[in-house]
Amino acid sequence: MTTSLDGPTAGPSGPTLRVTKGHGTENDFVLLADPDGALDLDAPLVRALADRRAGLGGDGVIRLVRSTQLPQGRAALERDGSAEWFMDYRNGDGSVAEMCGNGVRVAARFAEDLGVWDGRGSFALATRAGVRHVRKVDPPRGCSGEWYAVDMGPWRVVGGPAALERGGDVEVRVAGLPVARPGLSVDVGNPHTVVVVADEATLAGIDLTGTPRVDPEPPSGTNVELVVPLGEAPGESGPVGRVRMRVHERGVGETRSCGTGACAAAMAVAAWAGPSAPSTWLVDVPGGTVRVRSLERGRVELAGPAVLVARAEVDLTALRGA
Repeated sequence: MTTSLDGPTAGPSGPTLRVTKGHGTENDFVLLADPDGALDLDAPLVRALADRRAGLGGDGVIRLVRSTQLPQGRAALERDGSAEWFMDYRNGDGSVAEMCGNGVRVAARFAEDLGVWDGRGSFALATRAGVRHVRKVDPPRGCSGEWYAVDMGPWRVVGGPAALERGGDVEVRVAGLPVARPGLSVDVGNPHTVVVVADEATLAGIDLTGTPRVDPEPPSGTNVELVVPLGEAPGESGPVGRVRMRVHERGVGETRSCGTGACAAAMAVAAWAGPSAPSTWLVDVPGGTVRVRSLERGRVELAGPAVLVARAEVDLTALRGA
């Protein structure tokens, strides 16, 4: 599959837009190349593209644009001159997001398909949360497909050691759980709240069709991860922890996967476990499995598959009139 770097073009019935559909562990996106920043990617257009009935459908929309064309991209270039391309990520409701862990892998796969990255070495991709470096890696034992690893940058427990000692810094109410549960606020370039539940049956019974209530409510909203630790097992280079996770993403609802959420969940469980916790974690989500690794200097790496499944030409007049 090879797509075009062209932006919007004129079709027989009006303007058209070439797009690609892709996903990372079934966290799915509409991707488009707009190298010169010519497209007015406003919230109504994002919502129309992401609509699962009248549009193409997706948890979000990713625009690949030259960093020189956006203020955030130019700022990123000043810090890292190799970040020629910017991942402009929007949630499915049209809101602007800092970044997306699954999305950044799929964006790198898209860049490879466009020919702006040859798939070798490291690909620097600017985001609103900073520059992310992506490289191809072999999948872990038992997994398949083309895998990409991303240095997600620093992560932190927002409330620090005191929040860890208390078991959390917020209360979370979720349909299907009889009482409020403690949640731990974790920052991975975007906001997360991690809640541990007792077992897989409890996790399966949670209703995420509505938005969990977090108290106190974060000013910019938050993704909420519900997790069950599954223990440890021997790995190729030491013990590997495992957790199962469901997630409610702000501006989207429940999704099949969330890359930054997987990082937040694994690092929160590791922090609760203490210094003896594994540095590598497999996170099982409804859409598959990703790998999270703790790196030096408080950074975290996310690895998982990235798949492009289709390309299309969208009639923008019909889409906006739907």
